[in-house]
Amino acid sequence: SLPGFDSLGSLKMILDTGFDYSWFITTQKIVKKEFALSGSEQNPDFADKSWVKVLQQRILNKAATPAVEAFKEHGENFVVAQTLPELIAMMNGMEGNDLLSLDKIEAEIRARDRQVDNNFTKDAQIMAIHAARNYRGDKLQRTAKLHKILDPENGPLIGVKLNIITRKTLGGLQTNLDSQMLDASGTPIPGLFAAGEVAGFGGGGYHGYNALEGTFLGGCIFSGRQAGRADTIA
Repeated sequence: SLPGFDSLGSLKMILDTGFDYSWFITTQKIVKKEFALSGSEQNPDFADKSWVKVLQQRILNKAATPAVEAFKEHGENFVVAQTLPELIAMMNGMEGNDLLSLDKIEAEIRARDRQVDNNFTKDAQIMAIHAARNYRGDKLQRTAKLHKILDPENGPLIGVKLNIITRKTLGGLQTNLDSQMLDASGTPIPGLFAAGEVAGFGGGGYHGYNALEGTFLGGCIFSGRQAGRADTIA
């Protein structure tokens, strides 16, 4: 499963193992371009308000942004190594077990790396990278150039422990189409309204079932407008 592509698939894969975590192996080149803190105020590409600084960071500097580098160097869920055997040993050492097999993991990564040279590959990860970089914005700023994981030029190698968490929930408060709160019997509660994410629009509201975080503002405005109109009429 590919992190960032199929959250439900990743969750099922983790749970099927009987553990509440998995591991993601990546490279410095990927971390530099694809790892960022959520929130524009913590993203120097936006916060610095300078194209010169963005270009210096993205092109001239091998390191990731300072915040990402801090997580990489000091985060409890990150391990960094120059070679795969060293990395796997550190990953196993973090959990105090030997569940990760160097031979199996190396075989998987080498199989993936061989597909980098295949112009007709059907490897899902390689195809996804090609597709992402067809869009100029992702090619320049968000998606690392296709490369081999085990090539030292792209290192160091980085292992990231992936934990199952609940980042947010949508819904919980039942409303009618006028954003009026409903009681257990489905009857509107006089003078009580709910709007925005708490009213559950993300599961099939203003933008349908494919709502993304960047589109939530529309749902908030729309449901808030419905509540305001209904309150005025009442």
